[in-house]
Amino acid sequence: MSSSMTHRTLFHGVQEHTLNFYNYHNRLHDINMLGQSSVRVVLLAVVVGLYLIPSPIDPEPYIFEGPPPALEGPLAVNTRLQRGRRLFSGQLKGPESFTADQNGNIYTGTVDGKLWRINKESLTFITQMGRNIPECGTSTDYEPVCGRPHGLRLDRDGQLIVADSYQGLFKIDPWTGEKTLLHSSKEDSSSKWGRRHVRYEVLETNHLGRLLSYDPVTGHVRTLLDSLYMPNGFAFSSDEDFLLLAETSIGRIIKFWLKGPKAGTREIVLNNMIGYPDNIRLSDRGTFLVGISTVRFRGRLFPPFLDLIGPYPTLKRVIVKLIPLSWYNALLPKYGLILELGPDGEVIDSLHDPTGSLTWAVSDVFQQGAHYYLGSTDLPFLPVLEEWS
Repeated sequence: MSSSMTHRTLFHGVQEHTLNFYNYHNRLHDINMLGQSSVRVVLLAVVVGLYLIPSPIDPEPYIFEGPPPALEGPLAVNTRLQRGRRLFSGQLKGPESFTADQNGNIYTGTVDGKLWRINKESLTFITQMGRNIPECGTSTDYEPVCGRPHGLRLDRDGQLIVADSYQGLFKIDPWTGEKTLLHSSKEDSSSKWGRRHVRYEVLETNHLGRLLSYDPVTGHVRTLLDSLYMPNGFAFSSDEDFLLLAETSIGRIIKFWLKGPKAGTREIVLNNMIGYPDNIRLSDRGTFLVGISTVRFRGRLFPPFLDLIGPYPTLKRVIVKLIPLSWYNALLPKYGLILELGPDGEVIDSLHDPTGSLTWAVSDVFQQGAHYYLGSTDLPFLPVLEEWS
């Protein structure tokens, strides 16, 4: 073979190999472009889908007046809330609120719709608020059927007055369990969301709540306050000339005057709180004890979650589409905190459990003698402090 022929053969071979390489490279490029286009289409479809799916909430913007208060002075971190013990583990789930009779019996209600009597370390079932079915307590979806007792008090005749989130207001004999419906929640509901959708209420930051007064003689209900942000617990002062009321979703406590020259007016006494207040109870010292459902501390990199998303309603709508309600509890810090307030709402003391070794998400702080019973909405035990140390 001549050198020129050899040269042409080699040239054509190299040329063919080069063309094949270019063709292969172009095919890879086309495949990559096709893959990228497919990813873009999928992402676009997801975004459009998220946009088109209706949001279950209609949120409003809310901006806290500043960062949470510093952990100093009466708010300084301590471990005093760890000095207690747990009772009835696995027997009581979510003992939310408490009351007591003259004989020292404690009464509470749980997530399965049941009412209980506690005497020292014995537990007695009283009655079921709704239907008593095996599914009660297994999921919040069954709460409308089973009932969910929250606030409990004893009247002058020793009868339990129970506010059930779904069933209404009841009078119940604490010994026989006989129930009398005083006012149905269906007749005069004060909330947009049921108890099982409380996370929606918090994220929406609406001000649709009310403070209602029920007259047991006439059965009449009247509105004392409206336009409240998720009104939760409240407590009367020692002489009942005013009450303190927690607006949970915005971390605020207001004073509402019942007597005197200010009767019928309200004022903010504690705002921009260290956490989100739940029930408020009067201590035997005349102070107010507040359970903090979730702390509002600044993280290492970001401000508190609700502070961060508060001004952005659109972001809130997207969040509830992406995160199931059942996931929210896992996102909350296991930090126990209760506050002691003076009559003007000033913080005078605090008890902390930074690791949640005794409890967290405190809903109620009920004093009975030297003991303090700590409520919760979901925890499967009853924490008790044997002294305010």
